[in-house]
Amino acid sequence: MSVAVRAMATARPAPDGSRLVSAAQGPGRVVDVVVRSEAMGREVRIAVLPAVDDSAVAPTLYLLNGVDGGSDTESWGDGKNWLTRTDAERFFADEQVNVVMPIGGGGTFFADWHAEDPVLGKQRWTTFLTGELPPIIDSAFRGNGANAIAGLSMASSAVFRLALAAPGLYRAIGSYSGCVRTSDPLGQAMVETIVAGKRGNPANMWGPPTDPAWAANDPYLHADRLRGTAIYVSTGTGQAGPLDTLDGPGINSDSRKLLDQLLIGGALDAITYSCTQQLRDRFLELSVPATFDFRANGTHSWGYWQEDLHNSWPVLSAALRE
Repeated sequence: MSVAVRAMATARPAPDGSRLVSAAQGPGRVVDVVVRSEAMGREVRIAVLPAVDDSAVAPTLYLLNGVDGGSDTESWGDGKNWLTRTDAERFFADEQVNVVMPIGGGGTFFADWHAEDPVLGKQRWTTFLTGELPPIIDSAFRGNGANAIAGLSMASSAVFRLALAAPGLYRAIGSYSGCVRTSDPLGQAMVETIVAGKRGNPANMWGPPTDPAWAANDPYLHADRLRGTAIYVSTGTGQAGPLDTLDGPGINSDSRKLLDQLLIGGALDAITYSCTQQLRDRFLELSVPATFDFRANGTHSWGYWQEDLHNSWPVLSAALRE
């Protein structure tokens, strides 16, 4: 029996009725999954890399994408995400772990929004990722209940927020090239820019800037509650590094792509470098253990996030084995 067929046979609905709609073998090792989210009132597409021994139980690593949610279409193959821009499929090929990549959520910060947005619609990603999806994945792919979550850029703060929303659900967090502090003026400006960039109204997420929901959803302010969670945080400096070349990952000798990566990607990681220094100081102040990787250089780009995933895996996998 194929993994996809067995997933359909063994999947159980979530407590709120969310359910597995379909599972089909995709390219390579990928199983393309569709889940009906009752919280959002729609179907969500998921790409799953099953554990190497799919007949045995396994922990689960959730990988979240950045500002575009992994694709602007319903197909992950059309977008820039962990499967199309890194070696994740090959890297995890011999690992006893289910790797789960949701598609969608662009510009949402994977949050539960206060109000339905006229453009982006109903956003209840926190409910979906913490309450609806995990029991479905565990029943369909023999999950053992041990989870880790990692994300880049926009998702780098979301992974912390999700862990805070569901204490104990995730044993480990990986956060790459992001700004976790979201309720101070600079953080609010960043969030508003990203949401507006997807034509959403930031007020529909956590209300106006004075709304207490901003502080309530800021992981920086609640970092003490992350004690006991394995944490890995990384960032570049924004300065050109070894992957910022014409023959670097994804550049394909295109000078315009390289220029964009150096200018835009450089500026973004210069900002996240400062944000990550603040977060490190916050954890030190609270005596919360965490691993911080300040790369000597590097831009906001997939080649470095692939390295971050590789470098963080020993921390994440150790927590999953506990």
